[in-house]
Amino acid sequence: MRDFVKKYTRKLITLLNDIDTEAIVKIVEALEKTKGKIYIIGNGGSAATASHMVNDLGIGLKRRGIRSFDVESLNDNTPVCTAIANDIGYDKVFSMQLKGRISSDDILIAISCSGNSKNIIKAVKYAKKQGSTIIGATGFDGGKLKKKSDINFHVPTQNSEYGLVEDMHMILDHIIYSYYIEQGK
Repeated sequence: MRDFVKKYTRKLITLLNDIDTEAIVKIVEALEKTKGKIYIIGNGGSAATASHMVNDLGIGLKRRGIRSFDVESLNDNTPVCTAIANDIGYDKVFSMQLKGRISSDDILIAISCSGNSKNIIKAVKYAKKQGSTIIGATGFDGGKLKKKSDINFHVPTQNSEYGLVEDMHMILDHIIYSYYIEQGK
């Protein structure tokens, strides 16, 4: 176990040392420019990150009087997600929620380790057709999401290293949140 912990943390340190600072700057610039809503989507661990980002960028900044982003995680409404998945198909669980709501003033933050989740890609395609800005957070080789994103925060890892990618995506959230907290002092 000790060897595994050292190996894992060494990989994480390497990823942190190579973090894409420019992508983070571009993400914050896009957040600053938006006049609309910020939608965030993800599956599994990435859904947890999406929910956490809403907490931080939404109420976390608002209650401190720093910033009031209009932000929503589309994976947080279990009845809506399961109804769409059951009645229409899981691949449409996010795109169906965006239909008739997302516009060119809005941002879609799509989080996917593989970058190939069908429901994420369908939502991204729909949002792009509406003229929305797409911010992708990817891992592994980036998949389709990396190519379709206007701004992409990529964590290059082996295909099975979900933990490392999810760790880095959560760190991305905390960097952005901490930046706003620092600016608000």
